[in-house]
Amino acid sequence: MTLAPIIRCQDLSIAYGREVVLRDVNLEIPRGVFLPFVGPNGAGKTTLLRSILGLLKPCSGRVVTPFHESPAGYVSQQKAIDPLYPVSARQIVAMGLYPQLGWWRREGGAEAESVEAALSRLGLSAHAHKHYSELSGGMRQKLLIARALASGAEVLIMDEPTSEIDEASEVEVLRHLHALASEGRTVLLAIHGMQHVKELASRICLVDRGCVRMADAHEREGASL
Repeated sequence: MTLAPIIRCQDLSIAYGREVVLRDVNLEIPRGVFLPFVGPNGAGKTTLLRSILGLLKPCSGRVVTPFHESPAGYVSQQKAIDPLYPVSARQIVAMGLYPQLGWWRREGGAEAESVEAALSRLGLSAHAHKHYSELSGGMRQKLLIARALASGAEVLIMDEPTSEIDEASEVEVLRHLHALASEGRTVLLAIHGMQHVKELASRICLVDRGCVRMADAHEREGASL
């Protein structure tokens, strides 16, 4: 059965100044998939995901998403947060509630439960009151995923979520993300290599030299677009 697309890129082109980075991208992303965006550094993976998020304005074409009704959960690289920032692990996860609560409303019982559930889901409950700087790179990345989970987002978009973490942590993070997709969330992630995702993903999105196409996950890494 073919799943209905939740995201569509239609004749999408993105440029930085006069330099066109992505050209005439046509892409349909089904609901509830685990979809790695694969390609060499500088190929345009992050640019494409930022365009889908609505952070970059197309120079032509358009992106159709449900984010005006249900915002996506964005997961940055763990190095994007200063480890000296004086917050606990739980406080970082609770930041996922800000789109619903704003900066001043305090979380109620339901919101607190969603934070605790997200921490538990990622195996972080025992570390909830630790300072962010006390956590390993793998734990920090799982914490950012928990933050997106707490938001209730249907779509999770991640920029190199396994960069700068050890191999065991990478495998664990990817398995958590795959499990979320298996339960119905749509998980999009930019990633450099195929070593671990090819065991989890049936399809990948290949990005290289301004071109984008869907491919079988077992297609040879680095194949021409």
